[in-house]
Amino acid sequence: MSQKSIDFDALVDAHTGRVAASIYSDPELYELELERIFGRCWLFLAHVSQIPKAGDYFNTYMGEDPIIVVRQKDGSIKAFLNQCRHRSMRVSYADCGNTRSFTCPYHGWSYGTDGALVDVPLEARAYPQGLCKQKLGLQEVTRVAEYKGLIFGNWDASAPDLEAYMGDIAWYLDGVLDRRPGGTEIIGGVHKWVIDCNWKFPAEQFASDQYHALYSHASAVQVLGAKEGEGDKALGAGQTARPVWETAKDALQYGQAGHGSGFFFTEGPDANVWVDGEVSQYFRDTYPEVEARLGKVRALRLAGHNNMFPTMSWLNGTATLRVWHPRGPNQVEVWAFCIADKDASDEVKQAFERSATRAFGPAGFLEQDDSENWVEIQKVLRGKRARSTKLIVEMGLGNEKRRDDGIPGMTNYIFSETAARGMYRRWADLLACDSWDEVLERTRVYEQEVMKHD
Repeated sequence: MSQKSIDFDALVDAHTGRVAASIYSDPELYELELERIFGRCWLFLAHVSQIPKAGDYFNTYMGEDPIIVVRQKDGSIKAFLNQCRHRSMRVSYADCGNTRSFTCPYHGWSYGTDGALVDVPLEARAYPQGLCKQKLGLQEVTRVAEYKGLIFGNWDASAPDLEAYMGDIAWYLDGVLDRRPGGTEIIGGVHKWVIDCNWKFPAEQFASDQYHALYSHASAVQVLGAKEGEGDKALGAGQTARPVWETAKDALQYGQAGHGSGFFFTEGPDANVWVDGEVSQYFRDTYPEVEARLGKVRALRLAGHNNMFPTMSWLNGTATLRVWHPRGPNQVEVWAFCIADKDASDEVKQAFERSATRAFGPAGFLEQDDSENWVEIQKVLRGKRARSTKLIVEMGLGNEKRRDDGIPGMTNYIFSETAARGMYRRWADLLACDSWDEVLERTRVYEQEVMKHD
């Protein structure tokens, strides 16, 4: 399938809220995604706390390409394709560590932490014609940039700078990264598991979908929403828990340039039903400091869902940061990290890790609800008739607005699909356009049309 022969506007009609179901399973579209989305967008690679010293490295992916992120002797950070130039073998296998060089286990070619090819076994005899090692180093990721402790990579030299790419999603992300002066760190290791679904389902849910929580997570809300001391009585006849969407004064969804976020306005720092105990106490104790630093809205924002296009998601309060690594059109590999304030005590950090694992680890009570939904949808999409369907993504259509209270970006009520429409519009534009200038112009025109009523 030629990229030029595809009608992307027919696949994604963001103005009417219709999306073709085929985009979640078409193998040819998936190949275009690897080239035009994962090959051109800023992708999360690692946190600086995972590679603090020279020679420290962390292995990850950009799309399906294996990547080594490594701290240089001068303190800078570089990233390389984890592929020996000789016969395509990985040169780094451990998840992370510290090294002076990366050596291919196949034929022994060795590379420095700066990516340079430094040793080739039997070089003089095996290559009598000579070997220009200076031109055979590891392929370096074109651009690497850091934002408040998060390291991102991009293969495309023409892409916007990282902060321009982020736009207003940075304001929402700062509610996690910038709560306290010490910044954040990753606590513990990385949970990794595979879900048999297209990567866009989890990315869209974290960008836009609070709606599912009313039903998919109803049992968890009922149990966790029970007030202290009520015990089983809270679940008896006529007794129901009051989740945050019933008690919050207001709620919003942000969606722009493919990114998305949603949260409730709450009265106090205890409003996240998914956290309790030491984590909840920590939010109460640090609230005055965080309010002075970020303002009341972000200091209280403890139940938010977020996605930075295409595949970096996080949840406020529960402290889960994750990446959706694509593994073909019908599978995604989840990498989940626990992110917490560096200035928190060791006891609080451990509590954050337990809380994140309990709710959103691979066996988390909420994670399993989500995974089952996505897997069942992907099964439905095996059917030819199902794949020809137009899915309905029109919730809140025409109600977008820009706020005048300092909260940035194009917003809507939280139970809407503004961010989903924007995500699929950015997806289609990246696949359709040959240049970032074209992509950005399409985004400008789309958002201008959406906001005509405002």
